[in-house]
Order: sequence, then structure tokens, then C-alpha cells
Amino acid sequence: MLYWALLFFIVAIIAALFGFGGIATAAAGIARILFFIFVVMFIAFLIMSLVSRGRVTPPMP
Repeated sequence: MLYWALLFFIVAIIAALFGFGGIATAAAGIARILFFIFVVMFIAFLIMSLVSRGRVTPPMP
């Protein structure tokens, strides 16, 4: 997901350089949304891994 956010950010920069304001704004908005979704998912998975860390039992030999 971070890949897609970076891709839309690059598209926004290129579109802004060529003067396509509407496309640049839309691509930057999409990149911002994807980045925040990525951050929220990262934090959620980090918390889940820290909470479940103590509950895992090793397999029986």
C-alpha cells in the first residue's frame, strides 16, 4: 500500500510540473489517503503483534 501511495505522489509531482493542476490535486489526495491508511494499518498490526506476543506457546517436542 505504501508503494501505491508513493506512485500516486510521483504522478502528482509530474502532473504539477507539466501544469495539470486538477490531476495533480487528485493524485496528491489519493496518495495522502493511502498513506494514512497505511499508517493506521501499521499501528494496528504493531499493537496486535505486541499484545499476542505473550500468548504464543512453543510447540510440544
